[in-house]
Amino acid sequence: MDKVKVLEKYLPPEAAPLIGRWIDYFKCEFKISRNRNTKFGDYRSPHDGKGHRISVNYDLNPYAFLVTTVHEFAHLHTWNEHKHKAKPHGTEWKNNFKKMMQPFFEQDIFPADIKHTIVNYLNNPAASSCSDLSLYRALRSYDAQHESITTVEKIPLKALFKLKDGRIFRKDEKLRKRFKCTEIKTKRIYLFSPVAEVEVVED
Repeated sequence: MDKVKVLEKYLPPEAAPLIGRWIDYFKCEFKISRNRNTKFGDYRSPHDGKGHRISVNYDLNPYAFLVTTVHEFAHLHTWNEHKHKAKPHGTEWKNNFKKMMQPFFEQDIFPADIKHTIVNYLNNPAASSCSDLSLYRALRSYDAQHESITTVEKIPLKALFKLKDGRIFRKDEKLRKRFKCTEIKTKRIYLFSPVAEVEVVED
């Protein structure tokens, strides 16, 4: 199947042709990956005879998929220019990320709320869209809604919730940016991001 047609399944369709051209221009192996809870995407620089490699989680909504893809291509572009001399999320990467987002702003691809949040994020981009909470929330608001799935910040104090692996926790007090939660079975304490996705357990 044509590369652009495949990309249109995951990206806003009008963004797919440019991403397809980037894949060819940078000679990049672009992989649509299984879900990884810790990251939306990944960039690997050339080594051992392999070229540039980018992977992006298959289950992101189109706007999150596009922002993550541009984020990873900015790493690739920065590596081409500076190799290992540039910091992973240093000034060089930030400048490339801003520059590479521009065509998608000009195409008016993003809804107003996401565009506004991305513009703020571009002024000081963090390590990932997942670690910038306001951008993460704006992107995730366009996910297909599953009634039982919510985030830790939205459930009441002392409520029980379940992770994908089946473990059950109780939500306790907030400590600075994260919530202290107790695993019911082991009584161990864990810290959860406010936007961690969980399933509410009915008492």
